[in-house]
Amino acid sequence: KRLELLKEAVPGMSRVGVLWDADAPGPAIAFKEYEAAARALKIQLLSLEVRGPNPDIEGAFQAGAKGRAHALITVQNPVLLRYPKRIADLAMKNRLPSMYEVSQHVEDGGLMSYAANVVDQYRRAATYVDKILKGTKPGDLPVEQAAKFELVVNLKTARALGITIPQSILVRADRVIE
Repeated sequence: KRLELLKEAVPGMSRVGVLWDADAPGPAIAFKEYEAAARALKIQLLSLEVRGPNPDIEGAFQAGAKGRAHALITVQNPVLLRYPKRIADLAMKNRLPSMYEVSQHVEDGGLMSYAANVVDQYRRAATYVDKILKGTKPGDLPVEQAAKFELVVNLKTARALGITIPQSILVRADRVIE
């Protein structure tokens, strides 16, 4: 969905850099899912891998510039979660429209995020805790997918990048930062 929204916001893009932590198993799975989605949307992905507790984020952006990325998506994990402002600033410096998995990046200057609603997730977690405290075995509880998602758009960033966010995205946005 993130790639679809990014393509809708930036119709001419054909190459997207994906910033991800290559040392973590979760982001590796997510990157493979982005590859499948990119093929369906006829978008070329550039793998912008970082590693370790002190990732070379600047180096990843240089690789994105060398590969002529038109936009950026980050795969969130604890390592990259520590650098929302730095990533958003580098995306802006490199004139890359950016899509994130958490809204913090958009609040720090990124273009858009599409993610599960955190408040709803905590509410659902409280329901699980309540059931466990009342005697339900954790293994008997079903695994649930997130039900509510939140789209956040930063119009200030869009203007700075010279992008006009389509009305079709703005009407779906849960939050618009002006």
